[in-house]
Amino acid sequence: MNSRERMLTAISGEAADHVPLSFMLFRALKGRTSGWKDFVERSLELGMDAVVDLRDMLSSPDCSDAAGVPVHFDPRVRVREWRERTESARYAILHKEYDTPAGTLTCAVKQTDDWPYGDHVGFLNDYIEPRAEKFPICTPDDLPALKYLLTEPTQDDIARCREAWAGPTQFAKDRGLLLSGGYGVAGDAAAWLFGLTNAVLTAVDAPDFLEALLDVIAAWNYRRMEVILEQEVDLFVRRGWYEGTSFWSPQLYRRFFLPTLKREVELVHQSGAKFGYIMTVGGLQFADMLREAGVDVLIGGEDVQDHGMDLGALKKKTQKKMSLWGGVNGFLTIEGGDESDIRTATQRAMEALGPGGFILSPVDNVRDPSAKVWENVLTFIDAWKDCAGLT
Repeated sequence: MNSRERMLTAISGEAADHVPLSFMLFRALKGRTSGWKDFVERSLELGMDAVVDLRDMLSSPDCSDAAGVPVHFDPRVRVREWRERTESARYAILHKEYDTPAGTLTCAVKQTDDWPYGDHVGFLNDYIEPRAEKFPICTPDDLPALKYLLTEPTQDDIARCREAWAGPTQFAKDRGLLLSGGYGVAGDAAAWLFGLTNAVLTAVDAPDFLEALLDVIAAWNYRRMEVILEQEVDLFVRRGWYEGTSFWSPQLYRRFFLPTLKREVELVHQSGAKFGYIMTVGGLQFADMLREAGVDVLIGGEDVQDHGMDLGALKKKTQKKMSLWGGVNGFLTIEGGDESDIRTATQRAMEALGPGGFILSPVDNVRDPSAKVWENVLTFIDAWKDCAGLT
């Protein structure tokens, strides 16, 4: 088997020639490389099954967490930013104003010590949610203006994508590697635009408003998906970090997220691709609904930070119906553990979740670039080889 065949076999729920190792995110390695091709080559040198991910080819700091097809506003939108500081406040407040033909949206964010963007506030970005004093969306009256920010890709956008993606697509074909595209967004975008606390409370107090917000996001996301799927990717990935049980009950998930998820999975399957769904907390509780939607691979299951997870129960519930990608905690085990911790966790994940329908990965990222963590990464890879019978 080549790498693509191995990954697709696992994603299809079957046993490959061995359990693949493919990091769902690997910032520590990216920091050591000169770009996407170097990153893929270095991953292969380490013995892993590398993925060529089209979302890495066109990125913007303003929309770093909705990577993929470029995000742009209607040309009539006018943006203004300013900074305010008072002596009594610990942090300055960064303000952003979006003036649209349907009204003005405003955002205010605390400029904390770890804020990485100077005096600038991005648009779709994880740093905003925990630091926001005010989100752009507050009431149903804001939704018409939001549509001027979440606009369809232009023909120029699509042409840029095709140009940027042509080389990586051919590279994946030539090297026999999985070609991935994404990220799709739903609840995560609602978190950036409206706030998680606001979204959960609104789900109970004003459910029609939340449904309307998610409908605006879904329509925008669906068109971006179509552009990515035209590239004939093997796998499309939706990020659902903010769609798990840390925030949503099964009843709320079924009402607000499952219908759109089903439509997205259907679109992906019609294109001949597989559908991957990132959920790092709640995969066991939502597994039945994800199977109902037709999700091919659940990305991000592990039982160190997801305290409701039982790896054996997850495997039993999903075997032959939905594959799994994850198994070992990235931060506490790979970055913070010792050799014994890493080898024990790797063996436990491989035994509980493998061999068929499983891809091993830290969940969800290995970020620390230190020499100690790099040693731990090499220990993890060595432990995987031992368990997979590659040594």
